[in-house]
Amino acid sequence: MSRTVSSWILSSARSSIILQGKGRWYSICIPNRNKIKWKLVFSKACPYPAGSCSLDRTFSFPKAFRHTSTEEEHFSFQLSPAQINDILRAGELSHRTLDLNGKNANSVLRFESNQLASNTPIEDRRSAATCLQTAGMMFGVFDGHAGPACAQAVSERLLHYIAVSLMPRQSLEEIELAVEAMKPVRPILQWHRHPSDVEYQEFASQYFENLRVYWQHLLDLDMEPGFSLEEAMICAFKRLDSDISLEVQAPQENELMRNIALQVAFSGATACVAHIDGVHLHVANTGDCRAVLGVREEDGTWSTLPLTRDHNAYDEFEIRRLKREHPRSEEKTLFVNDRLLGILMPSRAFGDVQLKWSKELQHSILENSCDVEALNIYQYVPPNYHTPPYLTAEPEVTYHKLRSKDKFLVIASDGLWEMLSNEKVVKLVAGHLTELNRQKSPLTFKKPVNLGYMHNLLLQRKSKGLASLDQNIATHLIRHAIGSNEYGEVDPEKLAAMLTLPEDLARMYRDDITVTVVYFNSETIEDYYRNH
Repeated sequence: MSRTVSSWILSSARSSIILQGKGRWYSICIPNRNKIKWKLVFSKACPYPAGSCSLDRTFSFPKAFRHTSTEEEHFSFQLSPAQINDILRAGELSHRTLDLNGKNANSVLRFESNQLASNTPIEDRRSAATCLQTAGMMFGVFDGHAGPACAQAVSERLLHYIAVSLMPRQSLEEIELAVEAMKPVRPILQWHRHPSDVEYQEFASQYFENLRVYWQHLLDLDMEPGFSLEEAMICAFKRLDSDISLEVQAPQENELMRNIALQVAFSGATACVAHIDGVHLHVANTGDCRAVLGVREEDGTWSTLPLTRDHNAYDEFEIRRLKREHPRSEEKTLFVNDRLLGILMPSRAFGDVQLKWSKELQHSILENSCDVEALNIYQYVPPNYHTPPYLTAEPEVTYHKLRSKDKFLVIASDGLWEMLSNEKVVKLVAGHLTELNRQKSPLTFKKPVNLGYMHNLLLQRKSKGLASLDQNIATHLIRHAIGSNEYGEVDPEKLAAMLTLPEDLARMYRDDITVTVVYFNSETIEDYYRNH
């Protein structure tokens, strides 16, 4: 990278005090301190076996690629194209849906996903699963703040809560009988995970027990029929957030589990989950992750259909909702500097009990805990904190009936949407899809055929294919998000710079990015309408 560009990045970084609109949590948080405290908690209390992945190591960059000094003489942006690809493709995940006959009768054709860290460790999480005892597939993106703990817990648990909410009474009774008899329980979900996706193994039994309490509650309701899908998603979101709050208040003898419960409750996460069953698409959103549909119109042009609203200070509906829920005397203090109570960017989230509990409850829980500073729990009660809760995890649920012209769904954390507009994302996915289809089309030859003609034809195809380096569309989007210049083209020098920024500067220029793209099976959708 040129000296001019590197000097500009360093000088602008040194002169910046507050994260430039991308900071989620307290703008006075220190990234290095954040990293040290997470290492302290998990290195002492959570010895991982050989070959496993601690939270610190999830999608971390090799040392040669990330800098720890901001002194210009120690600073280099040199990365080979192969090194850039290795970094960008480390978190790739893809899955194609097939039935037992090797055919695809599902409305989901395939999905592709990827992540790129800015924070250390990455605070984003993702989930994808097939429902085994109910119909459909689910896809989730979770954007954590004040650490990855809450996003981690929600990514492991929320899809189970939704699936249980959708199960008929007979299935819930069968599961409860099996647990009582200490017999194996049929799995509820089939997960589609990346090898580096970590889990709180220590919490598995407690998470299961609390899920069991939830389905026992559903059995006690004795509802026939059960929830609609929208009701199920809302109930699942709210119940999980309630469980996160209650778990940290319950007596806990195991210090590690106590510490994790504290970190989960006092950090936070936004969430966007899509449930797809045939032509029925439901999207539940809490916070500022986003879901956007790519639509191919009859004339061949592409249009964008947003399925979520960002829940923050820029949304008039959210402002009016919060004003309705709190006294008129607080109208001017609900949002300060475009943040909830001057602290949090999203106005809906899991966890974040600092904005949900009373001052007395917060004090009671924290004074009986161990060294909360070592757990990276920031003790701060904002001014004008009078009528909590100020924050909710209740989602907005959008329903859309899929049409054959609906080609794909993009779900991503705000790290992508801060860099690319909805329209640009759909354009990139559509262009990538067209390029892949063109590359897969058979070569057509003009007769007579000779070796020179064939050689030139292959060279032409190869040169045209250079514009689409990535087979995984999520990687393609991330590459453009952090590497595009003012003309919308990927600048290799800018891309290298964004990937080699020191840990304490990277967050000033880009957030964690998580992207999942779901492709729909147009033939299956058309068959549905022919038969109905």
